[in-house]
Amino acid sequence: MIVDNNFSKTIDLLHRSMSASTLRHAVYADNLANADVPNFRRTEVTFESQLGRSLNSQANRPALLLTQTHPNHVSNWQPMDHQDVLPRRVLDFATQTQNNGSNVDAEEEVNLLLKNQLRYTLATQMANFEFSQVSMILRG
Repeated sequence: MIVDNNFSKTIDLLHRSMSASTLRHAVYADNLANADVPNFRRTEVTFESQLGRSLNSQANRPALLLTQTHPNHVSNWQPMDHQDVLPRRVLDFATQTQNNGSNVDAEEEVNLLLKNQLRYTLATQMANFEFSQVSMILRG
């Protein structure tokens, strides 16, 4: 049973962020491993932008909600649940950087790996902080 409060929502968002970072790490490592394969297309992971849209849809409720008197009526507000947002792999067909047709730039992939590692570390530190706050309240 999940209780809907700020703590559980924060932990859920951090968990989802860490899962996306784990997937992103595997994708970047795969891109880097296949950098010299002819016609290889790099893959990206999209998650944060869709999660942001989901959270904004919940916060931007219109002042006037239209009543639906029939199932075929269109609603003027359809909030997205952040728990339905999953990280997705997307192939990059837009760029080409090498003569063999591969679009993987090894230096860029290493930079993305480092940035992703920092993002994961930050998420774990934030989760540790949240749990330390709960521990402090329970002790005190």
